[in-house]
Amino acid sequence: MSRTEFAADRIAGFGTSIFTEITALAVKHEAVNLGQGFPDFPAPDFVKQEAARHIRDDRNQYAASPGVPRLRAALADDWRRLYPDARAVDPAAEITVGSGATELLHDAVLATVNPGDEVIVFEPAYDAYAPDVAMAGGVVRAVPLAPPDWRFAPEPLAAAFGPRTRALILNTPHNPTGKVFGPAELETIAALCRRHDALVISDEVYCEILFDGAAHVPIATLPEMFDRTITIGSMGKTFSVTGWKVGWAIAPAALTAAVRAVHQFVTFTNSAPFQEALADVLPAAAANGYYAQLRADYARRRDLLAGVLRGAGLAPLPIGGAYFLLTDVGALGFASDADFCRRLVTEIGVAAIPTSAFYARAADAAPVARFCFAKRDETIRAAGPRLARLRAGGS
Repeated sequence: MSRTEFAADRIAGFGTSIFTEITALAVKHEAVNLGQGFPDFPAPDFVKQEAARHIRDDRNQYAASPGVPRLRAALADDWRRLYPDARAVDPAAEITVGSGATELLHDAVLATVNPGDEVIVFEPAYDAYAPDVAMAGGVVRAVPLAPPDWRFAPEPLAAAFGPRTRALILNTPHNPTGKVFGPAELETIAALCRRHDALVISDEVYCEILFDGAAHVPIATLPEMFDRTITIGSMGKTFSVTGWKVGWAIAPAALTAAVRAVHQFVTFTNSAPFQEALADVLPAAAANGYYAQLRADYARRRDLLAGVLRGAGLAPLPIGGAYFLLTDVGALGFASDADFCRRLVTEIGVAAIPTSAFYARAADAAPVARFCFAKRDETIRAAGPRLARLRAGGS
């Protein structure tokens, strides 16, 4: 007997994403691309110089699977710098370096979730979470975040926990909404996880991009939470090098061992010179004022894009972190936010992402479009005259 269909059942429904579709349309229509979530400006010189130096010095072979030891030491030092009152991290047993946050999220889920386990996810949610859970054989239990401030109601969150709850995936600062979870919200989540003996997989890749006094608090720093949390970070967003794919997971030794058990058979390791570079970049950035300048630069870009959107009659929602602005498009007469974004790129010449792509069911989504401001000023300004045509009624 021969097979005509060899794809595994676990990837059923993993079709072409709206991100791929919008990107292809942006290229075809020569649109200003405010959809893709990565910078179009150069990485900082001091970051690139360190990578070039390590390549020239021939640090170009396999790194240790858990990560270059001096990078893990630098990450532990950086944790101490950022959270001096929190529990110290053992770089040898509690830090794993992998091929970006996306790989480590996958590793963390496969390492901890059994078939039939339930994983709580706040929606809208980064689009990798649900496939990761599905590939582990788990089941997503979605809890909604409500616009405009994207708060969760405590009652639905509590109701999502049950006897099969294994983990909760947290993302703060949040993609796509820009929400930064506050201390009271984090304590509500932590209390429920403690009560139900659930893990937290915390995606914190935007932790250095904050606005208007917002403060990032890792849930692992709350009482009794370090031992049940896998905290995931990345250099890609902070240092504008998303293509370098260097991320890390911080967790207690037992959870770290589980993450490493998966990691060794997914990527085993990742680029040695970029790991070596980050080991030098972290202390340099802490000393040279880089993080304050990063936030100032992104605040300027946020305000520039907000002005462009308002000029087109699109009111941006407030954000506390990350590098996206959302705007409600429900009153514009389109069938959905996806329809708006398709028409926007094909007729107006600007690419954005519909937030319905961040929901398991598009019907649950508010009609909101996501615009990325991790772009050069001239890129953002180029979108202005095009978006202004929305006020004029089209192309």
